[in-house]
Amino acid sequence: MVDVMVLGAGLAGLSSARDLKRSGADVVVLEARDRVGGRVEAVTLPDGRTVQAGGEVFGPGHTAYGELVEELGLMVEPSYVADPGEISWGLVDGVHVGDDVPWMTGPERRDEERVERAFVELAATVDPDDPWAHPDAAALDGTSLADWLRAHDALPAVHRRHKLASLSLACDGPERTSLLAELRKHAALGGDGFYDLDRWESLKVAEGSGAVPAAMAAELGPETIRFGARVRRIEVAAGRTRVTLADGEAIDAEAVVCTIPAGPLRTIEIAGISDARLRSLRSHRQALAAKVVAAYEASFWQQAGQNGLAECEWLFGSTWPQSAGVLSMLVPPERLSAFLATPEAIRSSTVVDGLAALYGDKARYPMAMLERAWGADPFTQGYIASWAPGDLTRVGPLHGTHEPPFYVAGSDHWVAGYMEGAVRTGRDAARAALGAGSPA
Repeated sequence: MVDVMVLGAGLAGLSSARDLKRSGADVVVLEARDRVGGRVEAVTLPDGRTVQAGGEVFGPGHTAYGELVEELGLMVEPSYVADPGEISWGLVDGVHVGDDVPWMTGPERRDEERVERAFVELAATVDPDDPWAHPDAAALDGTSLADWLRAHDALPAVHRRHKLASLSLACDGPERTSLLAELRKHAALGGDGFYDLDRWESLKVAEGSGAVPAAMAAELGPETIRFGARVRRIEVAAGRTRVTLADGEAIDAEAVVCTIPAGPLRTIEIAGISDARLRSLRSHRQALAAKVVAAYEASFWQQAGQNGLAECEWLFGSTWPQSAGVLSMLVPPERLSAFLATPEAIRSSTVVDGLAALYGDKARYPMAMLERAWGADPFTQGYIASWAPGDLTRVGPLHGTHEPPFYVAGSDHWVAGYMEGAVRTGRDAARAALGAGSPA
């Protein structure tokens, strides 16, 4: 019997296992895939370049992730936010280039500023660590962002701006997003508007985000991580927690840190924890999205004064440059079914057509393309945490807390930024397990 079993070798599981092992605990990490990293993944292209097929960027407020990167001896550099050029807009009525939202008039921009000021003011009343304590928590949670915009008489152009923002971030749309959840996100990282790129996405790991899980796995050693270990059942009891794998093997530990994402976790039988906690865990959800990466010889879009950042009302909702000659894209939940239903060859040509419309004919000839359909991946079943109206109330304040010897961690269990959430909660789970007396 080991001291602690960690379920999942993504950022949450690896950071938790690393801290536990460095404190002297006997740890085993069970990973269903044949690799580490989860939704953070590095892929080597035929030309030898390494691209990121998963999470890439973070911001200065993502302190847990930044501290881990520093501990691992990796370097941080500015992300695409610092690239020169203007944003591009792929709209149903055409392509526009320029940093101003193209369909908005002066009065409409002023209305957007008015709405943003009201949002920021309301967000200041929310404690991101305990949004349930807000005196109007249930009402705010039961209200969608779109409902709130209508209640504030936002102009149609402002509604369109928020719909496009949700497409570009690959989150659920304003009609399906809890106002309290959005206020909580803003309260966690701040800024002058709904989503401040400098605060959320202005930094990246110079070696690539995939270097983070790779470095942790190397430190843990091959004897610590078991691949191809799919969990079927978790049985929690005092003095012993048993995990049963899909092949029937049972493994015992004094404690377990569960970092399995919300979707796959719903397929696993869990016994021995309170009904309230099980209801809370089962109430999580994630936005269903996909990522596409297109690699070219050079960043040709800069020659036309474009920075490679785009927001789109098309099959993909956004583009951004992840490195020289490489564009990343997100397929939002509203487009994922169409994306998956389209034959692969047609899907690729549709994406390339969109890139060519944004950036010219040179975009028709990528040297390589790759897709990661997180929403259809059995090991993730989603992308980022998604909070529909009423979800925060259903999940409740047990969210992100522990029930020793059962500890939870993962991107779903914090507020703002899924790499930050994974590392922050993974390390918190390790501290909690060690503090509860797990052997060290």
